[in-house]
Amino acid sequence: MTVVIEASGLVRHFGAVVAVDGVDLSVDEGEVFGFLGPNGAGKSTVVRMLTTLLHPTSGSARVGGCDVRTQAGDIRRLIGVALQDAAIDPLMTGNELIRLQAVLHGIPRSVIRMRGPELLERVGLTAAADRRVGTYSGGMRRRLDLALSLVHEPQILFLDEPTTGLDPTSRQALWEEVRRLNAELGTTVFLTTQYLEEADQLAGRVAIIDAGRLVREGTPTELKATVGAPTLRVEIDQEHVATTRDVMTGFGEERPSRGGRVAIGLTEGATRVAAVVRALDTAGVTVIHLELDAPSLDDVFAHATGRRLEGSGDEQ
Repeated sequence: MTVVIEASGLVRHFGAVVAVDGVDLSVDEGEVFGFLGPNGAGKSTVVRMLTTLLHPTSGSARVGGCDVRTQAGDIRRLIGVALQDAAIDPLMTGNELIRLQAVLHGIPRSVIRMRGPELLERVGLTAAADRRVGTYSGGMRRRLDLALSLVHEPQILFLDEPTTGLDPTSRQALWEEVRRLNAELGTTVFLTTQYLEEADQLAGRVAIIDAGRLVREGTPTELKATVGAPTLRVEIDQEHVATTRDVMTGFGEERPSRGGRVAIGLTEGATRVAAVVRALDTAGVTVIHLELDAPSLDDVFAHATGRRLEGSGDEQ
């Protein structure tokens, strides 16, 4: 396979803050690559460097065979970009913005007269094409941003947190469009997300970033296999957390969990759940709720970092 996105030792400082710290990655042509991590991990900073919007402090990167430092213009002709904070003029209509994007890319009017309506139909905005964007919902604006990124039919598409703030229906619709672009047109997609399900559903390979560093990389199946045993989570009264931890760690290694819960990797799975419950009962602990989960990408993140993915701070 041809590598179309590659980075080596990529670093970015903001003053004394190290936002990205030595990231190495490669993405093959035609791949959907998931870049998973909490807010503040450095995902958007990496995307901005790869799309030539931000210069690396050190390290190197190439997109479509072009160097991000010296061939920014060539890269911008190859890629489509839909960023979290895209600046869209609220006084313009969807149709007007599509035509403006076409002019910026030097696309003939005769071509965009056909392509514009097709793009708006593809993202479900035909009925709103002549409305001002300021009247669009958040989901509609994200879908318009996707259409704008596709005007010049890019070989490589960067989507930075594309479904943040969307309702479940809008999220599913955008997922389907990403799948269609990849399957029918062979578009390479670099997708950043903090949503576990999104990475699991869309990406053929996933890299997990935390505090500016890659901590895991592989297919979702490969990553989950590194966790091993399924996770048993038990909810109990707060006063019994210490006792529960003492009992349960006799059955497996403790895993990160949230307040009022204790979690372990239970090697024997379901066959040992009853034994754990009996041991807790003998110790005077009443179980409020329990669940046994197959390994997930959240377990992978917790295994690598010692904490769960949800509940993080703001992105740098």
